[in-house]
Amino acid sequence: MRGESVQIPNGQTVWKLAAAQHGVVSRSQLLDLGMSSKVIDRRIARGRLHPVARGVFAVGRPELSRYGRWMAAVLSCGPDAVLSHSSAAALWGFETQSGRVEVSVPAARFPRRPGIIVHRRGVLAPHGVTRRHGIPVTTPVATLIDLANRLSQRRLEVAINEADKLDLTDPERLRSALASQPSRRGVPALRDVLDRRTFRLTDSELERRFLRIVREAGLPLPQTGRRVNGFKVDFLWPDLGLVVETDGLRYHRTPAEQARDRLRDQTHTAAGLVALRFTHAQVRFEPKQVGETLSAVATRLAAANGSKAANGLP
Repeated sequence: MRGESVQIPNGQTVWKLAAAQHGVVSRSQLLDLGMSSKVIDRRIARGRLHPVARGVFAVGRPELSRYGRWMAAVLSCGPDAVLSHSSAAALWGFETQSGRVEVSVPAARFPRRPGIIVHRRGVLAPHGVTRRHGIPVTTPVATLIDLANRLSQRRLEVAINEADKLDLTDPERLRSALASQPSRRGVPALRDVLDRRTFRLTDSELERRFLRIVREAGLPLPQTGRRVNGFKVDFLWPDLGLVVETDGLRYHRTPAEQARDRLRDQTHTAAGLVALRFTHAQVRFEPKQVGETLSAVATRLAAANGSKAANGLP
């Protein structure tokens, strides 16, 4: 196809436009760049342009990446169309897409596209739309709101955790955003999941936040995931004889699980260790208090261990 790209007044080429859009361009874009309908049709006939959606063409070769298919779907649905719902979640990386590509368009338009689920809605607020990898898409917050009514509570919790882990949003920012748009569908379901009394971060995210508290408190980093007294513990300072557990893995803790946690703590205490347990809410919302408690206990244990050593005690 070398030599087939069209030079336009500002020096940009069809090749450059396609490269910026994951290999696809729309007919309207080509016309705007100065290419006539006859030239477009001739290039289609010669295999230079390959129709992949209504009014959208792959440039050079018909094979498209997943990004290219998403971009083609958005371009096919016209101006102000954005990737949304499960497709947007897949683009952001906190949900897997199943089925057809989903796109949202302004309510006044009625595009029907084979293989594309088109959602008609009022104009999204500017903070509800952005671009990712060059593809117009709903923001992570707007995407989670769109998904809230279709996902189970468990899957929605997982999606929120994944978005938090990817630093796309966090529970506090989500709660603030929901307060500003209470009438949107999905907001009540999302608000229920974000209830501070039950919502939990996943272990990996909770661990990251806890280790940040440890560093800010000036303490040495603990060992993680070690087995102690027959139990796998979250954090261990062997020199201090200190074990810390953070309650984050289970979203809804049962009485049986709570009883097992008490047994773990009692076993560690009987073995001469100090066992501390912090809840998700403490790590997430009270990091200063957690840090102060850790520092006080670590200082006391270090002093006690030093006293034992001075007196020749084990």
